[in-house]
Amino acid sequence: MSDSIAIRIENLSKVFGRGKKRVEAVKNINLEIRSGQVYGFLGPNGAGKTTTIRMLLDLIRPTTGKVSLFNQDVRREPQTLRRVGALVEGATFYPFLTGRRNLEVLARTSDCYDPARINRLLAQMDMADRRVNGYSTGMKQRLGVAGALLSDPDLVILDEPTNGLDPAGIQEMRVFIRDLVDKQGKTVFLSSHLLSEVEQVCDRVAIINHGEIIREGTVAELLSSKAQLRVEAVPLDKVVTALAGNWTVVPNGVSVTIDATRNDVPHIVRKLVEHGVDIYQVADQRQTLEEYFLSVTQTEVEHGEPVSR
Repeated sequence: MSDSIAIRIENLSKVFGRGKKRVEAVKNINLEIRSGQVYGFLGPNGAGKTTTIRMLLDLIRPTTGKVSLFNQDVRREPQTLRRVGALVEGATFYPFLTGRRNLEVLARTSDCYDPARINRLLAQMDMADRRVNGYSTGMKQRLGVAGALLSDPDLVILDEPTNGLDPAGIQEMRVFIRDLVDKQGKTVFLSSHLLSEVEQVCDRVAIINHGEIIREGTVAELLSSKAQLRVEAVPLDKVVTALAGNWTVVPNGVSVTIDATRNDVPHIVRKLVEHGVDIYQVADQRQTLEEYFLSVTQTEVEHGEPVSR
């Protein structure tokens, strides 16, 4: 069968506990993820994201539903997981061994020992070959990504791969993830709380909230769902008076944001000129993925704090 579908999730649910302690962590979700892309999986704390990832890897059993990887049911065909590399909830290594020795141990236990590949991964991840107990959080995270790639997998599942990285390291990881897809033909399933990074690196995104998939699509599709314009003009009170009768207008200091499309620009300009307004700029106001995420999940988080675990 074709490998064009890397991940298929069908009516997947997971319930923990019974009676009053019963928690439905994942509720009947369905996803189909094609090969050869970076797919973002986002959700607030407790949304069911990590539970879903654990079911993908057959680490926990679903209550109902099925997970297929490359058209093989992971419960019936567990050997399919040999085509998967994963970093889930941070990496744990032997602190008294070097990064190289840790990878060698992991490769031998996974029956994928290849000294040349270990050397390449250490170089790509810019890893210092010293004992892991002297590693920073970011270095441990890079070593975890290297561990996920030891078997040269077709599907790579990365849970918060940029945790602990500085801005330069985050940028390098972004390029590295894109190269896995664009140059090596792999599929990457990525969860991250850095939504600006997800926006730049992902082809498609799913948002899970309260155990349910609430939005799914390309980043461009999701961000274009709400058309807005930013108008910079003075005096601001006249701008609001001129436009409020036809559009929703929100003042923002020296400008206003209008729920309107590019096709409305000529009408808006005429209205403002009629009211004696001096116009300095009319531009598309594009939402960021973070703004979109917060708008659809109704979750307030401090900028830069984790929003998906």
